[in-house]
Amino acid sequence: MRRTYLSVAFFLLFLSLPLSSLSQPSNSVYNSFLKCFSKRTRTPQAQIAKNVFSPTNPSYSSVLRAYIRNARFNTSSTPKPTIIVTPRSYSHVSAAILCSKPLNFVFKIRSGGHDYDGLSYISDKPFFVLDMSNLRDVSVDIPSNSAWISAGATLGEVYYRIFEKSRVHGFPAGVCPTVGVGGHLSGGGYGNMLRKFGLSVDHLIDAKIVDVKGRVLDRRGMGEDHFWAISGGGGGSFGVVLGYKIKLVPVPPVVTVFRVEQYMDSGAVDMVHKWQFVGPKTDRNLFMRMLIQPVTRNKVKTVRASVVALFLGRADDVVSLLAKEHPELGLKKENCTEMTWMQSALWWDNDVNATQTDPKVFLDRNLDSSSFGKRKSDYVATEIPRDGIESLFKKMIELGKIGLVFNPYGGRMAEIAEDATPFPHRNMLFKIQYSVNWKESSPEIEKGFLNQAKELHSFMTRFVSKSPRSAYLNYRDVDIGVNDHGKNSYKEGEVYGRMYFGKNFDRLVKIKTKVDPGNFFRNEQSIPTLPRKS
Repeated sequence: MRRTYLSVAFFLLFLSLPLSSLSQPSNSVYNSFLKCFSKRTRTPQAQIAKNVFSPTNPSYSSVLRAYIRNARFNTSSTPKPTIIVTPRSYSHVSAAILCSKPLNFVFKIRSGGHDYDGLSYISDKPFFVLDMSNLRDVSVDIPSNSAWISAGATLGEVYYRIFEKSRVHGFPAGVCPTVGVGGHLSGGGYGNMLRKFGLSVDHLIDAKIVDVKGRVLDRRGMGEDHFWAISGGGGGSFGVVLGYKIKLVPVPPVVTVFRVEQYMDSGAVDMVHKWQFVGPKTDRNLFMRMLIQPVTRNKVKTVRASVVALFLGRADDVVSLLAKEHPELGLKKENCTEMTWMQSALWWDNDVNATQTDPKVFLDRNLDSSSFGKRKSDYVATEIPRDGIESLFKKMIELGKIGLVFNPYGGRMAEIAEDATPFPHRNMLFKIQYSVNWKESSPEIEKGFLNQAKELHSFMTRFVSKSPRSAYLNYRDVDIGVNDHGKNSYKEGEVYGRMYFGKNFDRLVKIKTKVDPGNFFRNEQSIPTLPRKS
């Protein structure tokens, strides 16, 4: 019977095994790695112990837990790495790769830990974790409108360092400040300026990686194919991304944010239906995210639809614009708040007092904090009919907890070729994120919420993209397929690979086969190599 990733049977198996067999490394593995690492970095072994952790190290647990962002993968039965390496230099990264290869362990790479299904720090096979969080340098150069951002930096740190140097520069990346640069950019990360500027990877100038041979390479050294692959194809398949040189974008001195809510019995269906015709087609300075959530109001189960928006301009202008284009929204000036772009980043991080908050809060990494959660994704190419929205609302009430987030495309996104980067979904109307969080640590409760996500995803089949049904790499979802990296590796990889990358999957596979023919850089959803000719 084919293995299903982290299945119930897998958990039962692990629960039946003694803890020592799961987490304690054999002395020979640890000592072999330590000896090799010491030799390659020319560092005494006693000094290396500060950056190479086995489960017997008192700091092992805190290092592992620091960047686990999903509590589903922070339990006693979750498989643990045999070794965690926390490099402080490029030579440490190179040594970690070269010393791991002979030991035949799976090599996981973690920057911020926001991998929704934990693929950067768990595996059902013996594995190491390379934790990039110490490589966090951010260097902003305003005269050249550029910055160097290291893979272990967080988006919050990037935004704060830009803010230190300029009030009229920004970068079009994600709205969560604790997301790591390495995973976000290599996976084609986006933010609330994507309709104006496109994706984060549309503003890459250069990059540095360590390849499978342990070489530190910049864009010129790795070549354009390799650079293209790590600009949205996921860094974990092609080497260890050390960082990116990015082009900053101009932002106005004043931007506007607003939030408007409506309920199912008071206009939410019409608001959501009309949003599909406005959100992806309106002024590209306006990004209106739609949140749809089942709630209980006055003891009655209903659905709340909320528009959360950023407008790169003044409040009067966006109120006037939407009075014409989306009167169902009912936007008024008192719903709007004008602020700086940096303050808007704080506001989008759920800080209602953004104009009074010290931006230094974005330097807080909020370590070892997580809730239980599941995410899935879809893309919509044609508008969902009004009766479809009504049926969706009823289904969400029936399920009870799972919510949806609609992110509009259009604008600059639709102007960039689908093969300009590995990210292929440029011409979609909007992306859907399925989102459910919970606080209770219970296998039964978890199973119920995971089933909700699967059931709503199945319900949406008739409304979303087809052939293939598209998905977003950075909303990692093992339900759509996993790879055992055995004799069927290419076929298994093609299942999720086509959903994430469309026609770009073929080019990614060719590049992977060239730069990592032995498939050292692999995870449960990495790019496979071409099948060997018999």
